[in-house]
Amino acid sequence: MPIQVGSKAPDFSLKSKNAEGIVVDVKLSDNFGKRQTVLLFFPLAFTSVCTREMCDTSGGLAEYQNLGADVIAISVDSPFAQDAWARANGIKLKLASDLNKTVATAYDVLLKDLNGIGSTAARAAFVIGRDGIVKYAEQTPTPKDLPCFPAIKDALAK
Repeated sequence: MPIQVGSKAPDFSLKSKNAEGIVVDVKLSDNFGKRQTVLLFFPLAFTSVCTREMCDTSGGLAEYQNLGADVIAISVDSPFAQDAWARANGIKLKLASDLNKTVATAYDVLLKDLNGIGSTAARAAFVIGRDGIVKYAEQTPTPKDLPCFPAIKDALAK
């Protein structure tokens, strides 16, 4: 069962490539006291459902920013694979690499075996308040299902 609403969000520091192509650290607690955070876990880059989810979210990024939120999308892909995928698809989100699967494990959203290819992050969404407390938590029934984005936005607005 994923981390629950009302729990302290596990902090993390993951690698990401910034707009200049430099590998940088993305740390959840950098947002504490400043803004809310939407964490979107997704199984793998270069897959159809993940591409649709991240392209749609990227296209609506201004709405999340207007709600005072930073969006961090996390998968088990390397930051280099994530960067190539983002550039190929026009994805403007902050993508973070959980290559060692420690964050997916901490949030209890690690799928042990996805279609025989090994463990990946499940598709899941969390809203973390400025205080570091989980305000919304959802793991989709299957990796093909998308999170309930209206509920995510409602949690941000509260």
